[in-house]
Amino acid sequence: MSNTIVNEMKIVKAESSKIQDVDFDNIDFGRVFTDHMFSCDFKDGKWQTPEITPYQPLTIDPSARVFHYGQAVFEGMKAFKDDKDAVWLFRPEDNFNRINISAKRLAMPEFPKEYFFNGLETLLKLDKEWVKKGDGNALYIRPFIIASEPAISASPAEEYKFMIICSPVKAYYKDKIKVVIAEKYSRSADGGVGFAKAAGNYAAQFYPTKLVQETGFHQVIWTDANTHEYLEEAGTMNIFFRINDKLVTAPTSDRILDGITRKSIIQIAKDNNIEVDIRPVTVKEIKEAAKDGSLKEIFGSGTAAVVSPISAFKHGEEVFDVVEPENTYHGMFKRQLMDIQYNIAEDKHGWRYKI
Repeated sequence: MSNTIVNEMKIVKAESSKIQDVDFDNIDFGRVFTDHMFSCDFKDGKWQTPEITPYQPLTIDPSARVFHYGQAVFEGMKAFKDDKDAVWLFRPEDNFNRINISAKRLAMPEFPKEYFFNGLETLLKLDKEWVKKGDGNALYIRPFIIASEPAISASPAEEYKFMIICSPVKAYYKDKIKVVIAEKYSRSADGGVGFAKAAGNYAAQFYPTKLVQETGFHQVIWTDANTHEYLEEAGTMNIFFRINDKLVTAPTSDRILDGITRKSIIQIAKDNNIEVDIRPVTVKEIKEAAKDGSLKEIFGSGTAAVVSPISAFKHGEEVFDVVEPENTYHGMFKRQLMDIQYNIAEDKHGWRYKI
């Protein structure tokens, strides 16, 4: 290994790459990781010198507060490679802002912007060969912060670890999915942490999701905690409905994540002169639209999933198939979004970020 200091960042390069051992045509989402990782510790009231090292296990005390009090937040990003071997990020400043919003909500220190972008760029340059060309290929990037201080005391930690790891990926959902509308369980509540990418939000989803998967469905459409009358998110995605030719989605709130793909789809819809209605959406309304034929599409959006069509939904004992028109919004949105991400189409909103 070679040790260097670049821009006040310690870099220890891997002696050799493991990339030759990876079958990129048959890869499970999020199970293979690149050669290097970025880390930075928060101690004595400030962030220390960041470093990039070979990807390796961590040594962490069993009493680290993350294990006992759940101080953990994360982000999901992707890097894309165009036909000229240039690597691009998509709206990374939104990810940077959101991880600090999440951190603040969990009483964690915000991470410096210079460290974030310098670490991200250096890491991607080192592991550039892991970003593969081709439609659907990407490098998934996972920044996260955990409370690392060894102390079993129910209060915010005084030590943290910020890290970035990367994983080559293909599609998250290969087929259309079927969902169940929640009637009992809730993802989040007013005044809670639903708007943050807190690790515990996802852990709390696993059990109700497991229950619906046992019945042949894939995900849960979450409803409001008070009445279960309003539709909010689909599994790990924001959710959209096409009613006739109008695109409808719920507004962000304390309960709903401000999805970056969601915001991009709303803008792309407007660019295509599609009417977008951002408002509370009731279960009753969507069921009635399914019955009278005005419900044309349901789809979810997210960094991992990009755009995922929903073929059927269940509420109570009723199951509704979603019969799509020939030319779908979700297909158009996904294509136009990916063409921007892969540097194929014009980026008139300045979303791309070149590495």
